[in-house]
Amino acid sequence: MNRAGHIQGRRTVYLLRHGDSRIDDVRRFIGRSESSLNEAGRLQAKWWHQELAGIPFNGIFCSALQRAVETARIIAQPHHASLTILPGLNEINLGSWDGMPVSEVQQLFPLEYRLRGADLGGYRPPGGESFADLSARVVPAFEKIVQQSHGNLLIVGHAGVNRVILCHLLGMPPANLFRLGQEYGCLNILEYSAKSWVIHRLNIPAETALRGE
Repeated sequence: MNRAGHIQGRRTVYLLRHGDSRIDDVRRFIGRSESSLNEAGRLQAKWWHQELAGIPFNGIFCSALQRAVETARIIAQPHHASLTILPGLNEINLGSWDGMPVSEVQQLFPLEYRLRGADLGGYRPPGGESFADLSARVVPAFEKIVQQSHGNLLIVGHAGVNRVILCHLLGMPPANLFRLGQEYGCLNILEYSAKSWVIHRLNIPAETALRGE
């Protein structure tokens, strides 16, 4: 089944999560909060810079958030394709929870936190988006990229963004998105041909960065 509209020709999409951008070891809700890549994140981007240098990309796309732009620019250096920055690929808007430690949200918003757990796809944090909202925003942006491009494409997104794209292609509801691993700096390889999508690889790590080399 073709889950991305009527697309002619073959596409290979290299769907990457931006490199590590954590500022500490505290587990936080991170959505639109801006942050640069940390040292590990830069190593992850440089790893993919080397690993993907021989692939002729016809288009390179990323969200408008700093950590995604920085990752995409590092990887794009050997390529002649221009970088297209798309706010439609921005990470989920977590509203007033954005940037807060999870433990603090649990303490300050106990009822809301429980409601989110009971309806992961549909619950919106105060002033934010649900994962269903995220899917409704991101999937059309992804489909437009694919429809208007050809050949090999690189898309640098976020954990939530990549997961809702993968859920869409797999026919899974957004509520199941955390069943799909998306580590910092990971790569997914998707191929469209013969009116259908195939996910060839999922959550491939940036090896050198993970070994600390």
